[in-house]
Amino acid sequence: MKGTKAVALDEWADRNGRACLRFDYSGHGESGGSFAEGTISRWLEEALAVYDGVAIGPQIVVGSSMGGWIALLLMRELQRRGQQQAMPAGLILIAPAPDFTETLMWNCFPSSVRKQIETEGFWLRPSDYGEPYPITRALIEDGRKHLILNGPIEVGCPLRILQGRQDPDVPWQHAMTLVSHLTSDDVVLTMIQDGDHRLSRPQDIARLIAAVEELSAP
Repeated sequence: MKGTKAVALDEWADRNGRACLRFDYSGHGESGGSFAEGTISRWLEEALAVYDGVAIGPQIVVGSSMGGWIALLLMRELQRRGQQQAMPAGLILIAPAPDFTETLMWNCFPSSVRKQIETEGFWLRPSDYGEPYPITRALIEDGRKHLILNGPIEVGCPLRILQGRQDPDVPWQHAMTLVSHLTSDDVVLTMIQDGDHRLSRPQDIARLIAAVEELSAP
């Protein structure tokens, strides 16, 4: 909620007379709860609860990294429910990481890490953004229930993707894989040659705001 991108979006909305809602998943940022107890199912449920509570009028959904995966799952769940009237007017994904628990974690872990997760239930993964954080067996196993890069993905609205080519956490090839599974024609992938994972520099924020303005234009 207090990240650079979220604050910038909130400030843009305030200047333009738009509503803006920021939220952190449990175990993240300003929210309570333990990250170690989190799963994709739980965080998706939280996202749905937030969206169901505010989905009045056309929405622009923005998801970064794991939030990109959750946003895509949110769209799938709204379609599954038959809530076409509640579908967002646009979707913006920043360094989206669908299926990351399997593709970017489990499949890349050495056998020693896999064994520790299987036997001890967790592994503390070093992080460039703070203290090591636990990767739990529950997170890995639950993630397999929500894999989406195994077939076509219908989002049902215009989609914009911002991806840094120098992203060490979500390789740019991952964004290309996602695009190859999208069925919509209205998809624009912006590859930022010198961009990192956070994409929080002034020029990155400007690209994000431009995408929001495009999708929210009358």
